[in-house]
Amino acid sequence: MLTKSEAIKKLNELGSSQNPFSFYCDFLGEKWCVEESASADPSAFQLIIEDNEKWEEGSWKKEEGRGKMGAGREKLEEVSRDVKFSKHPISFQEFKESFDRVVSEINYGNSFLTNLTFQTPIETNLTLKQIFDFSHAKYRLLVPEKFVVFSPETFIKIKEDCIYSYPMKGTIDASILHAKDRILSDLKETAEHVTIVDLIRNDLSLVAEKVEVTRFRYIDELETNDKKLLQVSSEIKGSLNLGWKSSLGTILSKLLPAGSISGAPKPETLRIIQKNESYERDFYTGICGHFDGLTLDTGVMIRFIKKEKDQLFYCSGGGITSFSQAQNEYEEMVDKIYLAI
Repeated sequence: MLTKSEAIKKLNELGSSQNPFSFYCDFLGEKWCVEESASADPSAFQLIIEDNEKWEEGSWKKEEGRGKMGAGREKLEEVSRDVKFSKHPISFQEFKESFDRVVSEINYGNSFLTNLTFQTPIETNLTLKQIFDFSHAKYRLLVPEKFVVFSPETFIKIKEDCIYSYPMKGTIDASILHAKDRILSDLKETAEHVTIVDLIRNDLSLVAEKVEVTRFRYIDELETNDKKLLQVSSEIKGSLNLGWKSSLGTILSKLLPAGSISGAPKPETLRIIQKNESYERDFYTGICGHFDGLTLDTGVMIRFIKKEKDQLFYCSGGGITSFSQAQNEYEEMVDKIYLAI
């Protein structure tokens, strides 16, 4: 494990030499694990980034990063039929106590948006490795016997001297009548999304020029083990100087922690998070990614299951604004506890 300063130096050196690597880091960007592709140790971690999330001929159509190829269709369907999964979230009253404290901070003007999260005990007959193998998600990361990630959310991509970010804010059960129209017209969800887009645009301006929102509030569909969810995303783009590869570590460190899972303004919001969450996030809501020598693709480590002794915990939450309703936020937190199988 590397410190922040060690990781910045190493990533800058690997980027400058166009040496491929994979990595993950914690929420605050203080702890990093970096593996050069040529000397990758599969016992350290496995990372798979899906470039295209379509199933084809029993395997994923395209994979980047490193890790083992997903199992075939028949094996996946066999496992899916027998999956057992239960969750035991905190009570609404416990949730509301933390929620009310965060809203009070927002009403005092200390934050415009705070991402409040919780850890929920879960039970499943699947191992972390099986969850990694059979999940359908853009970013899949396994750190053996510690945690597994199956995240739909991109942190940043860098391609052809341009940097892109795709913040996700706003989730609704697709089975709700007129779900798409409801989430796109919801004042609270709109305010939350606008705040995050503005934050990410400002963040990218720290490392890039000509930053602009190129797509605003479009819908992604997410399949879970028990329902379909709609998630609202935007695309933000900026231009990098030609020497960006030699500054990869510097760029990533300037952008951490990820705005979409912290809030705005960042420094004060981080204080609110640490004061009102009942656990340490550690690697939950950190980032992971792969550099192939030419392009960088990174994801936010949400949809996160960790193992502590013999107990599994699922971490989830959502953004709180002055428009937020406690019951709706509680239901969103619980809805995000799922397997992407």
